[in-house]
This record gives sequence, structure tokens and C-alpha cells, in this order.
Amino acid sequence: HILTNYCIFPNFILGQAIISHMRISLVVTIRNEEANIRRLFASILKQTRLPDELIVCDGGSSDNTVSVMSEYSDQLPLKILLRPGVNISTGRNVAIQESRGDIIAVTDAGVQLRSDWLEMLTACFEQREVMHAAGFFCTDAKTVFETAMGATVLPVLEDIRPQTFLPSSRSVAFRKQAWVTVGGYPEWLDYSEDVVFDLKMIECFGKFTFVPEALVQFQPRSTIKQFARQYYNYASGDGHAGLFLNIHFIRYFTYLIAVPLGVYAALTVNPAIWLLGIIAGLAYIRR
Repeated sequence: HILTNYCIFPNFILGQAIISHMRISLVVTIRNEEANIRRLFASILKQTRLPDELIVCDGGSSDNTVSVMSEYSDQLPLKILLRPGVNISTGRNVAIQESRGDIIAVTDAGVQLRSDWLEMLTACFEQREVMHAAGFFCTDAKTVFETAMGATVLPVLEDIRPQTFLPSSRSVAFRKQAWVTVGGYPEWLDYSEDVVFDLKMIECFGKFTFVPEALVQFQPRSTIKQFARQYYNYASGDGHAGLFLNIHFIRYFTYLIAVPLGVYAALTVNPAIWLLGIIAGLAYIRR
């Protein structure tokens, strides 16, 4: 139902929006976010530039998420779409399809937006050649475990190369026409869908305009079990999409072969190998 899957799009259509009157739609896909949705909506209400519409697609919440959202219907230009059973990609596509904005901003329920997030993220669209913009995110850790998890698995700003950065869809914006051009989010993919979407955007329109000031706060997973499930989902999504094969090969070769062989050698050949392992581990986690 998305119009096309190729990158040919007339320039006069891409540039036809009247930038000074651009309409911004904020899109969110959720399911069972009763514990987090108030924090997100409160941060939307504090935005220095409010969205012209807020479209939330609920993928079949079994808790009180929808009821909690409805409490904000008189404070926000809110439209709730109920689509039980859809995955994240389909939920985003449904919400964007229903939007009337020239510019689509996307975030997730499990974040808190900095007060100037939307204004910062969308200001670059005053330039007609800008088709997409990448915001950034930082940790919002509450416990020691979450602090360690955030430091280990989430990037920091100095690690980012704007020329190759693939934004998370917890902090990204693009023209609706660009979304149409690339065929929307890949509905065949349950995880890592934003990576595939980003790559299609870059293929069609070049690198993202990087806006590090457009910050959202993201809470890392709180337990080993939650992290293991997240890791499995992301890895299976990458495998399904054929992404980052070299990185995954190196990673699993290290986990499954190199480390066990090193432990075996330390136990049976030379205990000094433990020292080499400790040095290598400290080098790896030096930050």
C-alpha cells in the first residue's frame, strides 16, 4: 500500500512545500506502555515547538495505555489509531499514512524529549534540499546496572561520524514525500527496521543532516534478562535483513571460539594467559 520502492522522484514535487508554513506531524508506535506514556506526553507538552498533530498507533495494548493517552486528548492534537497485532514498521507506516504533515518526526514511547527537541530536529527543513534529519539520544539511567548498560552498549557523541550515522527512530525526522519515495518502513522486518529504512533514505537522498542538539533521553534495559531479549531481537533482525555480517562474524567468533579457547589454554597450558585476557578486556572496555 506504500506507493513505490524506487528513488526516482521529480525535483519540482520534492521542493513544492511552502517551507514557512510547513506542517509537522509527530508519530509514535506503542504497545503496553502504560508505565512510560505519561513521561513521553509530558515532555511533548513542554516542547518549544509543539507538533501540529500527534499520531499514535497502538499495536494491541493489553494494559491501560490507551486510557492513559486519552487523558491528554484535550491538551495535545492527538489521534490514536488502534491496530492490534501490527509490528513496529507497520504501525509507523499506518500512522504516517494518516498524517497530514509535510514533515514527519518519529520517536518511541520509552523516551523523554528534551524541551527543544522538535524545534531543533525540524529547523533544518527550512532548507528545501534537506530531506531527512537525524537527532541523537543519551542515557536516562536510574540504577547502577542501567548506568553500566548505557555506558557499554549506547554510543556517545564523540563516537559518531555524521557522514555515516544511521539514526535510531527514537529521534529522526524526514519529509513525508521522502518516506513515500523509499517505500516506507520495511513491514517484513520486526526488528532493526529503522536501519533498513535509514539505508534506503541514504541511498535515495544522501547522508542525514545530523542534529546532535535534538536530544531524547533513553532508559537502558534494567536487567540482564531484558538485555538478553533485546540483544537477541536486534541480532535476529540484523540476520533477517542481512545487516552487518562482518561485525556479527567477528563478534560471535570471539564469543564462541576465541574466548573459550583462551580459557581452556589458561587452565591447561599457561596460567599467564589469564593476565593477557585481563589486559585485553580492560583495553576493550577502557572508556
